[in-house]
Amino acid sequence: MKRQIANHLPITLLLLVGLLWLGLPGCHTKKEAVNASKANREETATTKSKSKAAEDFDQFYNRFHEDSSFQVSRLKFPIEGASVDVDGTEKWTKQNWHIMKTKIYDIDTTQYKVTYHKTPTEFTQHVWLPDTGFSNKCRFELVGKKWYLVYCLDENL
Repeated sequence: MKRQIANHLPITLLLLVGLLWLGLPGCHTKKEAVNASKANREETATTKSKSKAAEDFDQFYNRFHEDSSFQVSRLKFPIEGASVDVDGTEKWTKQNWHIMKTKIYDIDTTQYKVTYHKTPTEFTQHVWLPDTGFSNKCRFELVGKKWYLVYCLDENL
């Protein structure tokens, strides 16, 4: 009986070593898979925070006209354009900026002419009174992920 066990011992050991050897790469692969999964989750979280969606224009536009502090924070002086009247032309500064309160959608179109155009990165608006010398043109642009007023020409001649 001892002899039978002794005869099978090398085969048994060989089988155990073989199984162990086959099992090790599987464990290693599982560990790599777990680490790769963790890395992917971390990368996805980082990407999501970095690729934060651009500010919604309509929400920006409403707040721009309702909150004067917010409005001034979204102007980068000197703004292109100017204030033009019978006394001359004056470039915009924080000191001479007139807070905008009326949205283009709220202009009385029975008196004023109104046009506006929106793209994913730009919004332009134009209000004027025909045959009077009054005109206001503004352009908002998406800079980075935030909207800013970058141009305003206010003519009152």
